Amino acid sequence: MRLKKGPPDFILFITVVALLGMGLIMVFSSSAYTTFVQYGDDYYYFKKQLMWAIMGICALIVLMKLNYLKIKDMAIPLIVVAVVCLILVIPLGTEAKGAVRSLGIGAIRFSPSELAKLAMVLFLAKTMEINMANIKSFSKGILPYIVLLALICGLIMQQPDLGTSFVVAATIFFMLLIAGARWSHLAAIALSGMAAVAAAIAVAPYRMERFVAFLDPWKYARDEGFQTIQSLYALGSGGLFGMGLGMSRQKFFYLPEQHTDFIFAILGEELGFIGVFVVLALFLLFAWRGFRIAIKAPDTFGSLLAAGITTMIVFQAAINIAVVAGALPVTGITLPFISYGGTSLLFTLAAVGLLLNISRYSN
Repeated sequence: MRLKKGPPDFILFITVVALLGMGLIMVFSSSAYTTFVQYGDDYYYFKKQLMWAIMGICALIVLMKLNYLKIKDMAIPLIVVAVVCLILVIPLGTEAKGAVRSLGIGAIRFSPSELAKLAMVLFLAKTMEINMANIKSFSKGILPYIVLLALICGLIMQQPDLGTSFVVAATIFFMLLIAGARWSHLAAIALSGMAAVAAAIAVAPYRMERFVAFLDPWKYARDEGFQTIQSLYALGSGGLFGMGLGMSRQKFFYLPEQHTDFIFAILGEELGFIGVFVVLALFLLFAWRGFRIAIKAPDTFGSLLAAGITTMIVFQAAINIAVVAGALPVTGITLPFISYGGTSLLFTLAAVGLLLNISRYSN
């Protein structure tokens, strides 16, 4: 199919640049003191994040310029590579803070789950387009994706990483929804998913402790509720205008993971309600433009791919913000574009490149 190419979605591009810029500033602000104490270098994490951001922007530009219909051919090889890497993490992965989520040599680390999320969306968009006529059938249309969901989430849970598994499951569910799956089938999947999450919490003592602490963090203020309480202190201290950039108190070894999973709390403390509102508005703007691209895409593959990418990024952001605000139990999941995390930033920007690519061919 020959498509007429136009300019990429400018509003989406500016939105991503704004989020990325805020992220780089907040990574430096939230980590400068701790990295000076630990490594003698205020810019330790900032320099790493900047390097990954540059690589991510290069990936964005390359993927934005290609014809996205040619990228369709990469779907099967990518999902195979992603599954193999997820399997290799089990015996060969590097442990960090009780979890084994990355492969690497020396200082170079790679998180296969980040590749798996993007590869899965690309694979689903390709196969759903082909299988659209059978999408209302459970055995031919739904069952293969349940098997894929069980495989990907099962491997990610071995790391263990419940938060990323939840993002993967929600993305698959939403892509099935917009592809036209039956509501009865989706309801069965949703109920099964909730049962699986409940089982995952019940069988792991540390998850159960986190869930109990989530219900009443002040009762467990010295252990499992500590991080949530410190996060709420940070958000509450920010007020309307914040304490000022670089003026956070919680980043002085009070709030754990202050530059990764809980960077949004430091942002709220330093930039206040205004800063929090700006970030939320930017993610809502991202969602609007992403789903608009999906609606205006010239073919089913582009529509499903755009919707899947948008869902994946926005849903992950929603979970992170809810955790930081104490509305969900603590999970190890980053805030897209903002949190420190090289592989996450690289593949998120690559996904945005695909989204901008589709926007160039939109009707």
